[in-house]
Parts: sequence; structure tokens; C-alpha cells
Amino acid sequence: MPMDVSLRVERAALTSVRTPLLVVGLFEGVEEPGGATAAVDEALGGLIGRLISEGDIRGTLGEITVLYNQGDHGSLAADRVAVVGLGPRDELNLEAIRVASGTAARKARDLRLARYATVVHGAGAGTVDPRLAARTVGEASLLALYQFDSFKSAPDQPPTKVSEVVLVERDEDRAEAIGDAAREAKSIADAVCLARDLSQTPGNAMTPTVLADAARTMAESRGLSCQVWGKDELRERGMNAILAVNSGSVQDPRFVMMRYDSGNERARTLAVVGKGITFDSGGISIKPAEHMENMKHDMSGAATVVGFLQLAADLKLAVNVIGIFAATENLPSGSSYKPGDVFKTYNGTMIEILNTDAEGRVILSDSLAYAAEQNPDAIVDLATLTGACVVALGYHASGAMGNSETLLGLMKECGDTSGERVWPLPLWKDHKKDIESSIADIKNTGGRAGGALTAAAFLDRFVGGKPWVHLDIAGTAYTTGWARVPPYQPPACATGVGVRLLLEFARRWGS
Repeated sequence: MPMDVSLRVERAALTSVRTPLLVVGLFEGVEEPGGATAAVDEALGGLIGRLISEGDIRGTLGEITVLYNQGDHGSLAADRVAVVGLGPRDELNLEAIRVASGTAARKARDLRLARYATVVHGAGAGTVDPRLAARTVGEASLLALYQFDSFKSAPDQPPTKVSEVVLVERDEDRAEAIGDAAREAKSIADAVCLARDLSQTPGNAMTPTVLADAARTMAESRGLSCQVWGKDELRERGMNAILAVNSGSVQDPRFVMMRYDSGNERARTLAVVGKGITFDSGGISIKPAEHMENMKHDMSGAATVVGFLQLAADLKLAVNVIGIFAATENLPSGSSYKPGDVFKTYNGTMIEILNTDAEGRVILSDSLAYAAEQNPDAIVDLATLTGACVVALGYHASGAMGNSETLLGLMKECGDTSGERVWPLPLWKDHKKDIESSIADIKNTGGRAGGALTAAAFLDRFVGGKPWVHLDIAGTAYTTGWARVPPYQPPACATGVGVRLLLEFARRWGS
């Protein structure tokens, strides 16, 4: 479902905008406000300037101060003014704009306002393109307002929620460009929040069938082709790795492929593959009970694929996109696959199972091999694959491994721009030797040492030599509550990571 918050542009002078809350920005270290903030300060009789001089407002990134319009001067139409810190002027970037915008949106929500208006932070600073600044303000504001309450009982008196965010711009030409950016920001936020919704839904409600149905519903609504296979089709096609992981569950698996066609015969084709474990107990190699509830998020890669395909269609990207995921639970039972078992995968590779909790790479083996068979120009997979990657990078970046230094470098650049950072990790021949099996071609784990790297070495066997990047999103797919997150990310919730990153990557790679 799209977010029930609208984003629009109003062409007007800041002081004339009638709104419950008007948001302006302030750089750190300034002695008196400038630009749009100066106009609002004048309308408030110099109140902002006095508070700056007294040290009450410092402009620190994410700091926010709400001032109430007493109506003494009569030249300001807003009921309240929020002054949000932008940090040092020479450090202004897109992430600073996201933090400031998300902070303001959260404040409007906490004040229980139905709407608020904001300047486009950074648009007049000369360092950020106004259209990009507007898109960033819009998407961060909407993402900060996301709430997942599908399973909460409706209160007797529902609190007022923000239903409209207004970007204010006086210049006619700039307002038109900002309007285009606002529409794009809304599409981005809707796609990210779709991925969040899918990932956040508990495992009993988000079964493999439900996830596949959600993908098909999205695809049909955008005119995309979508094929969904069940257990019989997987068996007929020799996708034994997916079936092996599924063998302990009473829920049938699903395999989904969606296609977005740009309509350009010369366009490149990007295959995006996601891990779709709708709940992961670890199987026979069962996980500890503590925090196992978070394993509903083990299908976050698949959720990102669905969200990104929606975004590709909505923004009419200039590249073709193939979206693929296998969906299954990983549970222990008398029929579960076991440590020591050997299976023949879709591309004929024989894999030995040493640990049934290393199941994500097992279902990805069939998924990636099928993606490679579609002959794309590049493959990107996203998977909550290893705790080892979380140990290496924490919760603030996804690990990136692959067989193309060019793609890895581009992915890192796109991560820096989108705010969904990635960090390249090595994939050496030594890691590939670490997964050699004594009784099969490869084994599904190389042990604890370098666990994220040997997992990528396993996946490398199934991409058919296609240019490929593997994104380990185990630390970034959901927020834990014990790691600090920016204000546009929800606490203790799915993040929808990868949707914005893939958009940036597809545009640069396909141009």
C-alpha cells in the first residue's frame, strides 16, 4: 500500500504560508540567520537571532527548536516555526539534509499535526542541486513518518497523523522542478515502505505464498510480467536446493520472477535477486531463542526486489530489470534437510550441507543460476546472509562482494549518494578453496573465519561468470533498537534497505 501521506509543492513566500508548522534550517556556527530563515526571523521580530546569540539555538545537525507565533507582528502566517540544525555549512551533503528533514518530520508527528510545511534544505546553499535537494527532503520526510501498525488494535481516539508535507518555493521555475522531484520522492518512499511492510509482517502472516502473491499483485498493478512457481514446478526444473531448505516446513515454497521492460531495445538488463526466507529458525542447526523473532526479516532481500521493481515501473527507468526470489521457511522437523546431506542444484553443482542455518546461500544457488540463465548484463543479489558481516561492519553499512571491481566501485559510490552505504570486501581464490568439499563440489559453509567472504565464494559458483555484486544486508535490513539510526529510519523495524541504493545504481550503470 502507498503511504497515506501526500507531498506537494506550494509556490509562495515563506512568511505567507498558512500552516501549523513551518520548518526552516540553520547552519552551525552562524551568528545571525540568513536566506529564508532570515525572512522568518524578521517576521518573528528577531526572535531566532536572539536565541542564536544567547546560545539556545546552535544549528547542530539534527537539533530542533520549536517557536510559537504569538501574532505580535502579524507578518507570519504559520502557527509555529521549527528551526532545525543543518550542521556546518562546509559539511552539508545529502545525508545531512536527510537527517534534518527526518528530524523535522518526527517533530511534526510528535506534535500531532495533520500537516506541515518546510523549506528545501540546501537548495539555496549552492552546493546541492535544488531538484536533488527537494527529492532528498521529500523522501526523508516521508520515510521518517512511516509506522507499521497493521497488528495494533485501533484506539478509541486515534491520534492525529501527518497526512501532508508541503515543500515551499517562491521562484516559479524552481518550483516546477521541485514539483517533479516531489513526485519522484513520493514514488521512492512508497517503494521503500512497501519493502518495509513486507519485511516487518510476522512470519505467520507473511508465508511464502503470501509473499509471492504480494509480488504478483504489485506486478499486475504496474503491467509487469510475473511468473510464480510452486513445489511441483521447482521439482520439474531441478531446483533441489530450494526444495531442500523447504523440506522441514508445511508451507510450500514459491519461486517468483518479475520483468520490467523499459521499451528501449538498446537498454541494458539488470537482474536483481533476493533471499526470501520468510522465517528462519536455523533448521536442524537451530538458532538460539534470543532475538529469533527478528528472523521474520530474513526475507528482506526479496522484499527489496519487490519494492525496486515497483519503483522501476513507476519511474520508468531506462534499464530493463528482472526481479527474482525464492521464498520458503527454514524449520526443523522429521523431514528437514540435515547436516551431511548432498544436493544437486539447478546448474548441476553438487553441494554438501554442513550447517542448515547457512540456508540463504542454498536457496540463492538456484535463484542466481536461473537469473544467469536469463542472460542479463549484470546481477545484483541482496541477502540477510551472515552474522559475520554484522561483526565486520556493524549496522551502518552493507557488505559488498563480487567478481567486478567496476561494479563494486560503482555500488560504493551509489551507497554514499543514496545514504545506504556499502563497503567492498575481498573475494579471493583462497575463499573459494575454503568451501571445497571432500565429497561434493562445494560445501555450504567455510566455517566462522571470514564467514561473509566464504558465503560470497559459494554464491560465485552460480552466477555463470556474469558481472555480479552480492550485498550482505544482515546488519542493515532492520533496526535493532540498540544501534543508533538516523531519524528517517524507524526504530526496531524493517528499513527497506536497497531500494534507494538500487535506484541510484541502475541509473548510473544504465546510462
